[in-house]
Amino acid sequence: MLNEADTRVKLIDPKLHEGGWKEEQILRERPITVGRILDEDGNRGAGKKADYVLLFSSSFPLAVVEAKDESHTALDGVQQAKSYAKDLDVLFAYSTNGHQIEEFDRFSNKQQTLASFPSPEELWKKYFEYRLKDAKIPSKNPLEIPLPVERGKEPRYYQEIAVKSVVESVLKGNKRILLTMATGTGKTHVAFWTVWKLYNSGLIRRILYIADRIVLRDQAYNWFGHFGDARAVIGEGNVPKNRDIFFSTYQSLYSEVGSERVFQLYDPDFFDVIIIDECHRSGFGTWHDILKHFTKAIHLGMTATPKRDENIDTYAYFGNPVYSYSLGKGIEDGFLAPYKIHKVRTNIDKQGGLSIKDIEAEGVKVYIPDETRVKDWYTSGEFERQLLLPDRTVKICEHLAKLLRVFEPMQKTMVFCVNNDHAALVTKELQNRFSDLGYSDYAVRIVSEEAEAREILERFVDSDKKTPVCATTVDLLTTGVDAPCVHNIVFLRTINSKVLFKQIIGRGSRIDPNTDKYYFRIIDYLNATRLLDPWDYPEDEDGSPVSPKGPFDWFLKGKIIDKETGEPVANASVIVSIAPNQTAHIRTDENGFFKFSDLPHSRVGLKISATGYVRKEFEAKPTETLETSLLTELKKEAPAKEKIVVEGLTIYIADETYVEIEEGKPLAKAKYVEYSKDEVKKRVVSLADLQRIWLNSKERESFLEELKKISVNPEVLAKLIERPDADTFDVLARITFDAPIITRDERARALMNLKSGFLESFGPEAKEVLLMLLEKYRAGGVGEITPKVFSVPPFDKKGYILGIAKAFGGLDKLKKAITEVQKGLYLDFGNSIGGK
Repeated sequence: MLNEADTRVKLIDPKLHEGGWKEEQILRERPITVGRILDEDGNRGAGKKADYVLLFSSSFPLAVVEAKDESHTALDGVQQAKSYAKDLDVLFAYSTNGHQIEEFDRFSNKQQTLASFPSPEELWKKYFEYRLKDAKIPSKNPLEIPLPVERGKEPRYYQEIAVKSVVESVLKGNKRILLTMATGTGKTHVAFWTVWKLYNSGLIRRILYIADRIVLRDQAYNWFGHFGDARAVIGEGNVPKNRDIFFSTYQSLYSEVGSERVFQLYDPDFFDVIIIDECHRSGFGTWHDILKHFTKAIHLGMTATPKRDENIDTYAYFGNPVYSYSLGKGIEDGFLAPYKIHKVRTNIDKQGGLSIKDIEAEGVKVYIPDETRVKDWYTSGEFERQLLLPDRTVKICEHLAKLLRVFEPMQKTMVFCVNNDHAALVTKELQNRFSDLGYSDYAVRIVSEEAEAREILERFVDSDKKTPVCATTVDLLTTGVDAPCVHNIVFLRTINSKVLFKQIIGRGSRIDPNTDKYYFRIIDYLNATRLLDPWDYPEDEDGSPVSPKGPFDWFLKGKIIDKETGEPVANASVIVSIAPNQTAHIRTDENGFFKFSDLPHSRVGLKISATGYVRKEFEAKPTETLETSLLTELKKEAPAKEKIVVEGLTIYIADETYVEIEEGKPLAKAKYVEYSKDEVKKRVVSLADLQRIWLNSKERESFLEELKKISVNPEVLAKLIERPDADTFDVLARITFDAPIITRDERARALMNLKSGFLESFGPEAKEVLLMLLEKYRAGGVGEITPKVFSVPPFDKKGYILGIAKAFGGLDKLKKAITEVQKGLYLDFGNSIGGK
């Protein structure tokens, strides 16, 4: 019987070659995922790896092959092959032991036994019939064009699928295409690789990449570096036309040049593809005006958020995504950092708000500006907006500073605040609480109003820069900022939008080996984490665009006036929403008039805004003629009012919960403890069995490693049961068998008392070493008492180890003594703590 390695070389490889597969078309041991991160040190679980991936061309996989040794049948590997084929989005999965070949066709869902492997041409023909039957393929097929990859920047499996999915959609003639990929998974990279294939096939020539921030525009420009001088930036006053790849922001494209907008200076047929970055944030208005102007181009939308009520219009415009990759999947595959949740509430947040009348009765100082109407109840969401509570901010910052001291005070932290004033106060508090570290910019405020916001942001996100450490903001950092080094995301503001929440936590999802960042924390003071949910799309919704029925031959005419004076409001913005993401936009003339034509016979939405006036939104019915005119009154914005200030309020931390993550989903404290108990009981039948494992160092290490793989973390459990001083053995014994808690200090003292004869059997120098090892145990547990300990202070001095070994009578006797200490700490469990 040949083993698997020999089976591959002697049986499977020849069969592949007989089928017409050349060596350059065969990838062996092709990694798919890198393995989920298991702990704070970046240790990973096992990643997925396909035995063979068969390529039609260098960048186009067609099939996977699962190899089994001769002792197995080909049927034994079918399930595994199907799983890998699904991961890689290939249609053909094979399992073979070198004699039998099983094929599973993922398009027809049929399985058959084959005598030989199909040729590359046969599979390509099938793929073409399945996926691209009615597609128009240019002479230079974009699917076969290799990607320009640099070392360390090779596409991941899901990025390859995303590129292929977009290219397939373009070949099939689709003009509205959507990609949904979690923050940190490389949407910009996918956009570049997609454009590279389409551009070099001759299928497209000119591309416009639109972002809503300069930093995102510049990131994209840099990522498209392989296009060299073919790139150009469209900015205010800069309207280049002699390039092929253009980058701009919505704001720049919508700015005015004379009587026209910048985008109107380009012919409607000028661009072949328009890429809309973070398209869920585009909203109505400028975004749609731009796309409407270039209506014949392919519109590729990219979003990091799944379909939700808030972005339903985006999905209605583009339809369902051609490919999706979620945050949970990214964590599971090991490409994104897992997260931990620290939930905290003050007493007034726990009760949901406060009553001014009640706190005044308690003697709290309340400053109420003149002409301010006091409400009966103020919710947490109104704190800092309508009600200033400096005592609450100080108490939260005090608590946050203590947490950061424990976690690691120099880990980069983003703090999301209510408004600019709130951010300024939080910055002041955190800077003062860490002033002892010696940095003048430990905490900084990064908001658009700051003159040097961009420069400060660049230093903050730079892994090589120590400071700034804490960045307070309102919304500048919510999206589009590449900040892999951020360890902590802090919510000091109420969040009600799932889309916004997912964007914010996406700031922490990237992995950064440069700063040993393999996970991130969500520190939540306002219960924002209630918005965590699965990344699922409704199967019963096709997401296709919803359009009103024609004909489109009615009108909407109107006039906008000042409500108080009756004077016309000139240059007011009027947007009519005909259907989801289908709008028209004009401004009122000097007499306040506006007029739309080509409208449906059904009601449409109107959004009217003007500088200094309160925005107004309503629905209106178009008319058959221009005889009817709509009169709209706008109310002037009230001057900014002073806020109510409350001082002397008693604030304290009412509750605090630490939540660990299992398979990308949060587990509450009680549930996590129960989950851990069940998992330990599956592997250990009794307390004596646990003790037996603990007395064998190899079994103990293997057992702990197994627990890590299923997200059972003894350190987290110790925090949850509020016994961080307890030995790992005792933590597991407590939650699983309700055993008494014994601290590491108590175990060390018990060893010194009950095993005093053992310690005294050594000379003074050797005994001192053993006592030092016990101190290591007191600080970090039994994992500190191993031969590896002699590679760290104070044992790592040159020549010291030889002296230590000599004191014990040789290295073997030193190792034996260490083993005896390990065993001695756990012998006679239950009776080893004298007098207890």
